[in-house]
Formats: sequence, structure tokens, C-alpha cells
Amino acid sequence: MQLLEAKLHKIDRHNYRSYSSMRGEYHFVDFDFFIDTVQSDPFAPASRVRARRAWSLTDLEWLREKSTDYQRAARDFIARFFAELSQQDNAVLIDMPGQTILDRTSVVFDEEGIELRFRINMPADGRTIIAKKTLNLLTFYLPKMIRRATIARELPMDELQRHCEAVEDQVALRSQLKQHKLLAFVADGSLLPRIAGNSDLPLTDAIPFLSPDNLAVELEAPHKGKIRGMGIPEGITLIVGGGFHGKSTLLSAIERSVYDHVPGDGREYVVTNDAAAKIRAEDGRCVHNVDLSPYISNLPMGKDTTAFSSQNASGSTSQASWLQESIESGAEALLIDEDTSASNFMIRDERMQALICKEDEPITPLVDRIALLRDQHNISVMLVMGGSGDYLDVADTVIQMHNYDAVDVTEKARAVVASHPTRRKQEGTEVIVHPRTRQINRSALQAMLEEGKFRIQVKDKTSLRFGREYIDLKALEQIAHSSQLLAIGYLWFQLAQTKGWEKNPTHAFANMLHDNWADMMPKYGEMAKPRVIEVMAVLNRMRKAEFK
Repeated sequence: MQLLEAKLHKIDRHNYRSYSSMRGEYHFVDFDFFIDTVQSDPFAPASRVRARRAWSLTDLEWLREKSTDYQRAARDFIARFFAELSQQDNAVLIDMPGQTILDRTSVVFDEEGIELRFRINMPADGRTIIAKKTLNLLTFYLPKMIRRATIARELPMDELQRHCEAVEDQVALRSQLKQHKLLAFVADGSLLPRIAGNSDLPLTDAIPFLSPDNLAVELEAPHKGKIRGMGIPEGITLIVGGGFHGKSTLLSAIERSVYDHVPGDGREYVVTNDAAAKIRAEDGRCVHNVDLSPYISNLPMGKDTTAFSSQNASGSTSQASWLQESIESGAEALLIDEDTSASNFMIRDERMQALICKEDEPITPLVDRIALLRDQHNISVMLVMGGSGDYLDVADTVIQMHNYDAVDVTEKARAVVASHPTRRKQEGTEVIVHPRTRQINRSALQAMLEEGKFRIQVKDKTSLRFGREYIDLKALEQIAHSSQLLAIGYLWFQLAQTKGWEKNPTHAFANMLHDNWADMMPKYGEMAKPRVIEVMAVLNRMRKAEFK
């Protein structure tokens, strides 16, 4: 600490850039402090710092004996606690978790102890260093925060335990889905609606979810015990009902429950197969060398669709591409809402079939291919549908949402199919070949980084800057936090280090995202582990990416 004080006194009243001399390691009585990067001016991104405290000084060594998931939740809890403490001084910033509990780098457990990674806005008067204010921050206020967040007697241990046990319960529930042949599970009493479209916080006066009896199952959680709820079977499931009755709300809860949620979120006992991918139409996106032939073929002027590329895909083309890319990336289930889908990709009714013959229509709608996805590739599909009854012919389960209550209307739907048979013609009976594995040009990624001075930047979860390119990600609804995007950018950076073509990028990223994935990353505190599905989904939207 004396070294820190001496350096600060030396640069007092100097230009702000003199803070760069503060980089280095400093030893306090009970923790080590590292200043890794220093902002160049008061308006630049805040300086990156770390604080490491030995296990022997924390009374938290017992956490090392807990499961990986328990430790992930404990690290998340400590980050949240530190974030609350840092609100006392807006100069201290830690990656703020939302409602999901991700594997983050803001708090790290290693052999030596607990490491906090965060940012600090170094104080200044304009562009002039104020050593006294910085000294108070770094040697008085900040050590208090670090000590309180990393010692058992200062932490609310009952809340920490509840936080960690909730995660272990969710992991256990999710692990039982395949055993019970379920796509998802929604516990009774869950609160699914959110307070607003731009908020992930629960609507506290919402109607608690209650499973219909004939879809009810009981799963076993290690801490909560037996939990009753609605089991959504594998296969093809339709969510139907009138407008404003909760169809999309149910789908939204299911798509977000590939991740674990905090206690009190309302979805902490809603779990989904973690290889489920939400897809939609996305006009104007790029497509790279994707085989669209199961859904789009016989284009005008004989354009090939077995290796289709475009910098301006239409709604139907973009949705077909997303479907194929998701399966290539390892998706085992697809989640689709008709509200955000291309109508001509979803359905072609009998009147349109009569008006436009099949030879003049390149698109084979999903309604004619969805059963083959299930039967040939074991891909489950959950579909919110309120406008077309033709999907009733292929549905295994039909759930009606009525005033936010779920009702199993599968038998009623089958009776409707029997009494009102469809007169449209089946248009797609050919075998669906599994999407081929495309190769990615790693040299192109390296060149993009070099041109853009190796910039990898994220402002929010809707955009990633990689080199010079800004990648538009507004359509990716399963990105839980911007910190996942920063991790994705650095995963690409790792992949780009070896020049040439990567034969199987999905497999390469899966190998990188093992339990110790953060070890290969920079020691930044604002990263969170993404799924391989999202790593590939973002890569597929990079306009300068090269696939073959």
C-alpha cells in the first residue's frame, strides 16, 4: 500500500495520462491489488483492476468442496453483493448480473483464493489528477468493499446458501428432462410475466402458473424436494389461444430457461433443454454458404440453394437459414413464435396452392417439413400458433393458454382435425439431410482483427464490434447478457490464432467452452460463458465471415 501512496503523491496535479504509471501489483495487509489497464482520459472506459484475497482470510474455504454449479452460484452471489456495496461510490463498477446466473469472470475462485475483477473510474478535476481523492478511494473505501465481499462474517450466509441451492436444484431438474422425454418443465407457482417488455424483472401480481393435470409431472430437486409442474413433452408442441392470453409469455419463459435464474425471479423452477434455440425471421441479415434446399429450391435463373449466400436475406430465407444453422450448431429443439416468423415460410394454404402451382413456388413451408425434423433428426419444436390450424395435423401436444392458465387441448385438437380435415396438399416428403458442417476461414478472422487494430468491444447485448465490423444481434433473444458477447469475441480471437480453415467450428468452440474456459481469456471481469449455439449464431451474422 505504501508503494501505491508514493506513486499517487508523485503524480498529484499531473495530466490524467500520468495515471498510466499506476499499472502494477500492490500488496495490502490482507489482499493483493492489481491495476491491469488504465484509462487514457476521464471519458474513456474505466480502468480494469483485480483484488485477490487468500482463502485462509475469508472463512469461505468450504466453498472449494462444493459442486461446480454451487461455486458458480456463490461467485455470482459475491459479485451481486459487491455491486450493492459499490453503489456507495459510482467510481467502482463490477459486471452487474441480471436475473440469470451465468458462469462469469467478475469473481473467480482459484487455488490461491477469491479474486474480484472490476473497473474503477480514476478521479480527476477535468483532466488533472487529484491524488488525495484517488488515495481515499483506493486505500480507504475500496478496501472496505473488498473485505466485506470476501469474508464470511460480512456476507448474508443464509441468502448465499439459498442462492446456491436454487442453482443446484435447477441444474438437477434440467438433467432429468431427457430421462422423462421432456423439452421443458414449468413448476406450479411460477410467475412467468415480466413487468415490461424492456425488463426481465417479474410481475409480482401475475397469476401463478398451474399445470393441467394430464401434463403434470413430479421432478426431484436435491434441496427443494419433489416439485410438481407441467412437463412439455419432446416432439411437436403447439401453444394456442386467443391474443393476450399468455402464449408468447410462456414461450419467452421457456426460451430464457436454458439458463438458471435467481431466487425470487418467478422462473427459478422453470427449466428447458439447454440445447433449445429460438429462431425467427430476420430480414436483411447475411447468410454464408448454407444448404437451404430442404425448404427453398428451384429459384429463378437456377440459383443454387445447397450452398446459399446472401448479404440481404428475405424473411423466409433468413428463417430457413437460422433453422439450418441452429441444427448444425447442435440444437436439439427449436422455439418459434408465429408473431416473429415469415408467414410464407410457416404455411401455404390450399387457396394459395390452387393459385400458385408448386413448380412456381420455391419455398416448402415448415408445416410440411416439421414432422420429418422430429422423425428423422429427433428435433423437437415448440410453436406458438394462433393463425393456422394446419399445424394441428402434425402436433403431438396442444396447449391452450386461457387467461394465463394452461389447458391441455390435445384430444380436442385431434377431434377438430378429424371433423375438419385439411384440403391442402402435402408439399415436402423428401428426406431431410442433416445440415453439413461448414468450415470457417480463420485467416479471415485474423485479418479482420488486424485491420481493426484488434478491437473487440461490446456496449450492450445487441451489437458486437470485431475489428472494424459491427455485428447486429438484435434478433438473438437468447443472449442473456452483454458479457456473453465479449466472451464470444475473444473465443473468435482464440480460434483466429491458427491460420487456415477450421474444419468444424462448432466442435472447436465446444472444446474451448469446458469448465476452465475462462483460463484462456484475458483477465477481464466482464465476461460470461455463452452457449456454442450463440457463439455460432453471432458468427453467422458477421458479414465478412468466410464459410465453405
